[in-house]
Amino acid sequence: MRSLLYLVAVVLVIGWALGFFVYSAGGLIHILLVIAIIAILLRLIGGKGV
Repeated sequence: MRSLLYLVAVVLVIGWALGFFVYSAGGLIHILLVIAIIAILLRLIGGKGV
């Protein structure tokens, strides 16, 4: 489950980067970035407890 969360976070970061440099979708791009950061933080926090 942790690897799936990490994969989702990586995909969201890549999507944010592509959207930021290629398209101008405004707030949606920053929402993707925030979701990706939250997913990465959850993985790091959850990984330390194991």
